Amino acid sequence: MNRALIPLKVFLVTVPDRLHTRVLAAAFNHALRGQDITLRFAEVEGKSVLLHIKDLPCRFNFRFERDRLTRNPGSQSDVIISGNLEDFLRLATRIEDPDTLFFTRKLTIEGETETGLHVKNLLDSMEFDPDLHFDTVLPSPLAAVAKRLVHLVQEYIPQMRRDRTI
Repeated sequence: MNRALIPLKVFLVTVPDRLHTRVLAAAFNHALRGQDITLRFAEVEGKSVLLHIKDLPCRFNFRFERDRLTRNPGSQSDVIISGNLEDFLRLATRIEDPDTLFFTRKLTIEGETETGLHVKNLLDSMEFDPDLHFDTVLPSPLAAVAKRLVHLVQEYIPQMRRDRTI
């Protein structure tokens, strides 16, 4: 077991799933403000997706509504994506390609075939553009500063890796 994941696992097990789902939906919606991917949410409007973390007793039930992700209050889902916590984290951080995770069956999709395909394609095409996000959520002068800081960090990280300081 990856020891670094123990605090996250304890948190996920002790806090109710409905609270996790609300927090994750809010964070996801905030991060996607200004991102082009939200235009494709119309493909899955009104559909629900359950994320089942198999190595924990966790189930997060989301619904696509008006270009946003919300908590699905119902118990039924159109699509169920299952996998272990570490594989979901690999997906979320883009450490591993979604196609690879699904092809190797580390993550599985069950339910409505068309909706499942749309959700997988959304995951596969998800690219975060910090410049668009900052332009959307910050006033112009602050957005310019935030974008410059991100670009400086992005330039600095490869150098740190070469120097083995991270």
